[in-house]
Formats: sequence, C-alpha cells, structure tokens
Amino acid sequence: MKKNLLSLAIHGAVVCLSSAAFAQSVSEAEFIATLEEIVVTGTANGGEMRKLDASFAITNVSGEDITKFSPKSTADLLKSIPGVWAESSGGVAGANVFVRGFPSGGDAPFYTLELEGAPIFPPATLSFLENTSLFRVDETIERVEGLRGGPQSVQDNGQPGLTTNFLLKKGSEETEGLLKYSTSDYDLQRFDGMVSGELGDGFYYMMGGYISTSTGIRDAGYSSEEGNQFTININKDFDQGSLSFYHRATDDHGTWYLPSALNVDSIDNAYTQHGTLNRQRVIQYGPNNEERSVDLADGRGWDGSVTGAVFELEISDNWSLSNSLNFTSGDADTLGFVPNGGAVNVAALLADASVDSGAVITGPLTGAVTGAAISGDAYIQQFGTWEVLKQIESFTNNMALEGSFDSFDIVLGYYAASTSTDEQWSLGNHEYFVVGSGGELVNGIACNEPGIDSCGWNYDIDAVGDAKDNAFYSVLTYRVSGDVSIDFGVRSENHEVQYTVDEGRDGIITKSVDYDESETSYTAGANWAIGENQGVFARVSQGFKFPYFDDFRDNYGAFEGGDDLVKEVTQFELGYKASYDNLSAYLTFFGNEVKGDSFVARPGAPAENFTNEAYGVEIDVRWMHESGLSMVVNGTIQETEITESPTDNGNESQRQPGFQLRLAPSYDFQLANNMEGTVYGSVSIVDDRYANNANSVVLPSYEKFDLGVILNASENVALQLVLDNLTDEEGLTEGDPRNAAAPNGRYILPKNVKLSVAYAF
Repeated sequence: MKKNLLSLAIHGAVVCLSSAAFAQSVSEAEFIATLEEIVVTGTANGGEMRKLDASFAITNVSGEDITKFSPKSTADLLKSIPGVWAESSGGVAGANVFVRGFPSGGDAPFYTLELEGAPIFPPATLSFLENTSLFRVDETIERVEGLRGGPQSVQDNGQPGLTTNFLLKKGSEETEGLLKYSTSDYDLQRFDGMVSGELGDGFYYMMGGYISTSTGIRDAGYSSEEGNQFTININKDFDQGSLSFYHRATDDHGTWYLPSALNVDSIDNAYTQHGTLNRQRVIQYGPNNEERSVDLADGRGWDGSVTGAVFELEISDNWSLSNSLNFTSGDADTLGFVPNGGAVNVAALLADASVDSGAVITGPLTGAVTGAAISGDAYIQQFGTWEVLKQIESFTNNMALEGSFDSFDIVLGYYAASTSTDEQWSLGNHEYFVVGSGGELVNGIACNEPGIDSCGWNYDIDAVGDAKDNAFYSVLTYRVSGDVSIDFGVRSENHEVQYTVDEGRDGIITKSVDYDESETSYTAGANWAIGENQGVFARVSQGFKFPYFDDFRDNYGAFEGGDDLVKEVTQFELGYKASYDNLSAYLTFFGNEVKGDSFVARPGAPAENFTNEAYGVEIDVRWMHESGLSMVVNGTIQETEITESPTDNGNESQRQPGFQLRLAPSYDFQLANNMEGTVYGSVSIVDDRYANNANSVVLPSYEKFDLGVILNASENVALQLVLDNLTDEEGLTEGDPRNAAAPNGRYILPKNVKLSVAYAF
C-alpha cells in the first residue's frame, strides 16, 4: 500500500506536546525493512550496522512509533524503550529517569542524551538538571536510538547506563516541507514547521522549529508553558566522505510539577498549587536576607543552544576517520513551588497546636491576597519558593580511526570534553499557603510575617566549577567465522574537576575541590548469527561513573577523607534476537552492580553511600499482519537489592518498578475516496514501587490507557486526535523525596485531548 505523503514528508518526526506526524499503512517489504534496521549508536566509530548484527541491546524508535506514542516531553518518550522507567509527570522539564535498576534518588544519573552521536552535556545529572531538560523534540528529528548497557562504558563519554541518540532529518534532492497546527483541551497553541531540500550538487539543508504556549496540562490560570525552537542541519557529501553542521537554539520552559498532598480529598491528578494568587513570590538569600522578586511562571526550562558537526573521511581502502563534536551553552534555570512536610487541617491545628509545631498562630487565619477568612475544614501546607540559576557550557569531541580488514576491525579513539557551571541557589523560603489550586499565602502565622526568611530550613549557595575529561579507547572486533564474531574494548580516562562552593552566599568559600583521577574500563562481547533470521549475543563490561560538582558538594567529608568518589559499575547481558517477514523479537537478560553510589535526602544534608545490584529481563517485540493490524510490545521484569548500606541492607532500590509492560496495537484502514486512516492505542502497566530506600512507603501499581486516530483527509492534509490517559488514572510516580513519611505524591498527568492538523508539500 502506498505511503501517505504526510508521513513521507516528516519521515519519522517526533512530537512533544501534541503530535502531528501521521502514521501510514506499510507494505510487507517496508515492514521487513524496519526489521532490518540500521543503527549507528553503540558502534565504535559511529558507523552503520544492522540491528540484528549488534552484540548489545538497542531499540530503534521510528518516527511512526513516536507519533503514535505522542509523548508530552522528551522524558515521556523514553518509556518506549525497554529497561527504562521514566517519571515524566513533572512537566515539560524536570523528569527522573531510571534504567535497568541502577540506583537513583532522582534526576537521571545513568542517562546520556546525544544529538547526532555527541553528548549534549557530559554530566548525566547535576542537581535540578538532567539531560532531557535541555532537549525538546520536534519535527526536525528523524528517529531515536536507545542503547542500554552494551559497550558504552568504553565508547563516547564512557557513561554506563542508557544512551539515547537523536538523529536529525537531512535534506534530499527534492524540496519537502510540513506546516502543522496543534491545540488541546488545556489551551495548547502550537505551530510547527519544517522544510528540506538541495542547495547544490551533494549539498543539502533541513531547517525547522516551533512556537508554543499553553496554560499547562495542570491549568495554572496563566501561560505556564511557553517556548520556541529553531534547528538547521546542513550536509555536504564528498567523493570520499561527508560533512554535516547543525545548530539548535531553544528557549522553552514550563511549570515544574511537584508532589502534592495526598491527604486532601479535593486534590487529584489535575491539581496544581500554582495560580495567579501565588505566582509572584519573594525569595530571601544570603546572610543579610537580601530579597528578590520571582515569577513562578518561569518554571523550569532551557534557554540555550547546541552547535555541532560530524565529519567522515575514507582515507584508503582499509582506513577511515570520523569526528563528531558539539558546543552547548545557555541557562538551565529552575523555579519551583516545593512542599515541605504534609498538609494540615486548620480546625485540627487550632484545636491542638502540636499538630504542626511550626505553625504558630498569631491571629485570625486569612488569605494574604483576598483577605478572606480561612475556614476550619481547609488545609494549609508549607511551600518553598526554590530558585536555582545555572549557567552551563560544555564542549565535546570524539575522534575515531577505523581499520577494516578481512577478519578483523580495529578502532582507535580519543574523546575529550570540558564542562563548566556557574550556579546560584536559594532553597527554602518556606511559607504556609492554603492547599488548593492557586492557594494563597496565609496571614496569621508567625513565620509568614515579613522579615522572616523561612518557616523551615534554608540552603543558599554560590558555586562555580570546571571539569575536563580526556580518554583514549580501542575496540577490536574479530570475525571468527561468517556467523561468529567477538569484540574487546578498553578505555583509559582522566577526569579533572575544580570546584568551589560558597554555602550561605556570604562571600566565604566553604568547600574547595581540586580533583584528578584516572580509571580504566573494559568491555567484551560475542555475537552468534543463527542462520539469517536469529542470533544470540553476550557481553560483560566494567566501567566507572566519575564524580561531578554535586558529588563533591554532597560528599565533601568523604572526599576530604581520601575517597575518590568514583562509582564502579559492572554489567552483563545475554540476548536473543529474531527477525522474520512480519515479526521481530528481542529478549535480553541483564545484571549490574553499582559500588559507591550515594543518596541525599535534601540539598545540604550528608550523603548516604551504598552498593546496589539489579537483575532482570527485557522484551522488545514487533508484529504485523497483512490485514493492517500490528502490535508493539516492550516490557521489563527486574529485581533490585541494596547489598551494602548503613541502614538499608537487603531492601529494594527506591522508585523502581519490579515489572512494567507496554502494549501498543494499531490498525490501518481505508475509507471511501482513497482516504486512509489508522486507529491505535496503548496500555501501560506499572508495578508497585517503594518511595524510599527504607522501603517504608509503597507506591501502588497502575494502568494507563491511550487512544489515537489518524485520518489522511487528502493527499496533503492529515488530522490526528489523541486521547491520553483515557480512564483518567491517578497513578503515582513518586512520593516526597525529601520526606518519605509525608503524605505527598506526584500523580501521572490527567486525561487530556489533543488535535493536530498538518499540511505537507
């Protein structure tokens, strides 16, 4: 069956808030082509290879897959990759990403996001910053490759865990383009555009972007999500190679959704404390309680750019050279309205002050803005206005020389990176507010009075840091026979950090770091092709996660005591893969151990160090029938255990489900007048998780249902309707990371409807 023109135009577009890329009916030959997918991520030199031939677990998420998934954010998209648990309920930025049971208290410490094969920011995580916060998915993206484990402890930036490589569209000899408008029941107004073509002989371009605004899926009553992005990608083909240059400029932010009170009946998955009555806040910082007005509408986001280039050259019949680099620079700021403790009933508080010893009553409780009396059946709660300002820069360069011979290939590589950060924090600023959508400040409580810096704790810092990485690596692949190959890789890396912290923002340096450490990593793998359609692989690796700035701030005592703060990561994989005319199936058993990981209950508190183990199995299945029916299945079963800890030995790692499954059926159909359509859906099942390493708080399992319809109204016009969280499930993704005993939790996003209309040319 013929591809529809819109899918052809966008060629795998990935959509963020409202997807308008359109699915198509595919022929059997086209489907087989998707099963014979070519991947570039995980190869030592960034070259192409068949997914079926890879000795590691990698998932290729096509544009059509992403369209049907209709992700709300970059982190939301990661749920389509087996082995990954993404808490994407925080909004357009501010997610938590877990992979294969690796330990984490939040953010994404074992996740690397690459653009065109180069990490956009070398540290996987800094406090209040993980890589998905720096990236927005739009119509300029062709596809995504998700590599779990495998050879990454040796190649690229050497980060163990998950690597997703986002690949940009490229131009061709024909001029193609797309215009798209998206709206929703949460007042989304988004315009996307993309155009590509030829500039000259072998010289191509692609450019596009978006502008967007909305009140947010949890309606704050004002434009809480706003952004724009522009990307250009220029490619030049030569007789013996190619050169590409790209630039992506982004200014996008949205409300950072945080856990809300679970003991208040009026609060559900659509609730947000943000609103017009509390949007304008004042923070205090430093020893003299200097004041600064902030607008919570600024939320959490990224105002910066990524500029990069990829160069490939065939030196001779046997040797080739490749080089990828990028430069990232901008502001990754966070403004949050953060709960501190649980919600307290006003009547109970007035009857017994011990219900909340912090809420000292000095007069009638009234709203600070409206002046209205606060009733006894209302709830109040501490919320802190947290401001984290980050100016970041990074430069990465990865060069690989490959020699290819009859029975073996060898790659010699050099990776270099530099990273800098300049940060100002004002955490705390806790005050009592009425619990409710847009609930206002409360008058009549002592610590809410002017001149009081906080009802709870404060933590203010100025910090600056620089880091450098230099690594040499080599990978040797030996073809034992036509069916069997083995590979071995080794990496030697030096990591330097200079970092100073002024805790209290009083001009006095309280922590100073001059760090220089080196480690050697390795990986070994084997691949056995069983005929043309099946294969098995095995891999073992040992790598390291070097400390960055937060590690020194949180573990400064251990660092002064001689600890190198390096996390040692050991991994193994055993996989089965099959690809037939209408079926592909990948089954991967995995295990890992992380020594020297740490958890910080709240900023400024001492870190707890521990060792974590995880074992599990991933499934990744795609099936299609000639009737137009297809199915995608991915899932993970895993067990985690804290094996060494001051207090939690034998417990499960926090916030990681033991089981998760996603089923995504789809049916292509034809209507009168040559109209084509697709109806599709998905069901996601998430198992129980513990909210804390003490395993004292359980987050219950839940199921989420989604439904979508795509209609190709004409040769150039298509419509898409998406119903997300069809049953309005109120699943919890996390509890209160700073106080597991507090009755707070963050719901998955509520039921919502999106409509997109697109014109392709």
